[in-house]
Amino acid sequence: MDEILRYFPDLTDIQKEQFQKLDFLYHDWNEKINVISRKDIDSLYTKHVLHSLGIAKIMKFEPGSYVLDVGTGGGFPGIPLAILFPETRFYLIDVIAKKIKVVQGVADALGLKNVKAEQIRAENVKGDFDFIVSRAVTNMPDFVSWVKTKIKKQQKHELKNGILYLKGGDLTEELADFPKATQYDLVDFFKDEFFETKKVVHLPLKFVV
Repeated sequence: MDEILRYFPDLTDIQKEQFQKLDFLYHDWNEKINVISRKDIDSLYTKHVLHSLGIAKIMKFEPGSYVLDVGTGGGFPGIPLAILFPETRFYLIDVIAKKIKVVQGVADALGLKNVKAEQIRAENVKGDFDFIVSRAVTNMPDFVSWVKTKIKKQQKHELKNGILYLKGGDLTEELADFPKATQYDLVDFFKDEFFETKKVVHLPLKFVV
């Protein structure tokens, strides 16, 4: 929890309490439904919460924005972002029902009114979004094919509407067909060695009729 406060010192008391509760909630749920690996659960705040909040170092979501989290797993990056941006709506989806059960349980326990969780494939989602976030669920070409028709036409942020993707390693080959993609190194924002190869990729996507 200390590292969250170090990098996000302006949290409200409610946000501090919600972030604090994540430790108990995920340990408790993980005993029933394994959504975080045993070796990672004790590094929850660094490897999951702070990693998710890397997107917030690139993007401050405006009130009223609508964000889709594809392949959310246990709720990352969607849950930490929903705590940080309470006036932004987050739609967290995954194809695995038990993971969505965990997400809904955590969101309910935290009182997050801006989170909707559903078991559904990205291709079947209706509606359009300012941004689509995810944490390395697949390669970028496949991911783009799933979500390219789900972007809002109206822009309200400095960064153009599109994808904000948490990825690691050398992405040169994977992003070869996406010259408009921008990579942001998370080590520029977070000093833990875990972030040395971690990135946020912003890929603007045009509205498709």
